[in-house]
Amino acid sequence: MKYELQSIISGKGKVKHGTTIQATTSYLSRSQSSSEMAKGFKHFKEQETEALEKFITENNLWVLDINIDNYVSEGAEQKVYLKDGKNVIKLNDSIYYNSWLDYLNNLLLNNYFFPDTAYKLLGFHKETDTLYAVVEQPFVKATEKTNLDLVKKFMLANGFLNTKNNDYYNPELGIILEDLHDENVLTENGILQFIDTVFYINDVFYENKNPNTKI
Repeated sequence: MKYELQSIISGKGKVKHGTTIQATTSYLSRSQSSSEMAKGFKHFKEQETEALEKFITENNLWVLDINIDNYVSEGAEQKVYLKDGKNVIKLNDSIYYNSWLDYLNNLLLNNYFFPDTAYKLLGFHKETDTLYAVVEQPFVKATEKTNLDLVKKFMLANGFLNTKNNDYYNPELGIILEDLHDENVLTENGILQFIDTVFYINDVFYENKNPNTKI
């Protein structure tokens, strides 16, 4: 599994709705290495955003119109709009992440682990100088309250240990998954549906890397 995930993050492996996300991550990875940017520097994300906006323009990925009449809700990191009876549109400014690359990798990991609620990257939208990723996701209607003990059991069965509260870590993969409370994991007809995931990758993820995979 680890080699498969490394391949997906590198842009070589396939994952649901991965094409546009992987094209964007590949561009940002090349841009970062060529400009010698480091995540610890204060202006890193500003420089990364400038590079990303160039890519967006060159590839016609601007989403110009968001139907505000379909507005549903918003949290610290995103705004949610109904698209139709089957899908929602989410605008995310990547505030939970040190970089846009980290946010996009989160989408890839979500689509690998939870394909039923996979994100499709439609493009990007800019509003009052804030850049948002525009993603489409299947609409999930909760039919019952989520039992967080069942979430813990499900995550443990998949190699994720509960570290604190609603945060999890897979020591073998080097993947952190946070904030799995009952608003981010809904229960629909007895099935857990992960609708808002916050994945992070640590250094363990890149250890013992498949020699045929460049990241």
